Amino acid sequence: MTANGSSKTAHGSVFGPSNSTCSTKEMSIAASVVSMTVGIFSNSLALFILVKSYNRIRIKSKASFLLFASSLVVTDLLGHLINGSLVILVYSFHKEWETFDPHGAMCSVFGACMVFFGLSPLFLGSAMAVERCIGVTRPIFHSTARASYHMKRLLGLTWLLAAAVAVLPVLLWRPYKVQGSRSWCFFRMEEPKDWLDVLLPLVFSMLGLMALMLSIVCNAMTSCALLRARLRRKHHCRGTSYHIEMICQLLGIMLVSCVCWGPLLICVIVLSTRAGDEPASLSLLMVVRMATWNQILDPWVYILLRKAVLRKMFTLLHDCCGPKSRFVQRWQRSVLRSSLETSNSGFGPTDCHRHGRLPETAIKSIA
Repeated sequence: MTANGSSKTAHGSVFGPSNSTCSTKEMSIAASVVSMTVGIFSNSLALFILVKSYNRIRIKSKASFLLFASSLVVTDLLGHLINGSLVILVYSFHKEWETFDPHGAMCSVFGACMVFFGLSPLFLGSAMAVERCIGVTRPIFHSTARASYHMKRLLGLTWLLAAAVAVLPVLLWRPYKVQGSRSWCFFRMEEPKDWLDVLLPLVFSMLGLMALMLSIVCNAMTSCALLRARLRRKHHCRGTSYHIEMICQLLGIMLVSCVCWGPLLICVIVLSTRAGDEPASLSLLMVVRMATWNQILDPWVYILLRKAVLRKMFTLLHDCCGPKSRFVQRWQRSVLRSSLETSNSGFGPTDCHRHGRLPETAIKSIA
């Protein structure tokens, strides 16, 4: 505000500040356009791969996983489209909110979109981790509870919870506020009026951190269960390769979410509970920019951590380590055997046999 005012009144230096302001504006718009373009391309490519895999797969447990993964990519794609468009619109009006949004309606929509498209990937990632943990540790219960309408209902509840948190400030007459950089809207982080202004960002952050912790616990339990079954070698489970593929993707999603969203969630808690009225715009803007990379990196987890890519990575590792790497050979044989078995039947992860040989007759899976 003061910078704009000084540039209008100081006629002697009008060209210097104007050129600097224009160049900064052009760089900001260019960065937003590039980020939105890369995000749309990445998510579109990942969505194409997931939809192709979903239509081809016959394993019900992986179909449910791909349903959640496709929903996560669609959410990230819409987040780039909507939030990126709003940012470009704000910059096109020179960030003069009083001119194009005198009643604060657009700011409320912008803030709600920021919260919704921020929490939805975290909730979907935790739901995927829980689904895979149950599928590995409790396969019989998973086989009875993995009906299509159950998965779609859980997906709808996940989006509904994120939407409820997003519209909660508007329903409580605590609308979102323009932040210090005047390029985005969020909770009232400076000079809160009462306890509600402190509670709302805390609810946002605590739910996000709980989703991250749930993902960490479930992924750790799933990884330990797969590793324990692998080390015991009591039996060989068909479809082990796609278990490994899914847990690698879940670990990748969890790592990206923790790195990108962890600083923002912690920063919001610190700024909401801090003593005094220190400015929070600069530190909050930096962690928000980190969080936006989550929607760009998420799709590359599915693009790079696929079975075909993992097989090539292990092949390169085998070539580098030499013939002494017996683990790589065993993993490749397991992937080939599982691929042949799952392509010839619709069996799930609960169909196991003792000696690792391909069955001569088809065995019906447990309904």
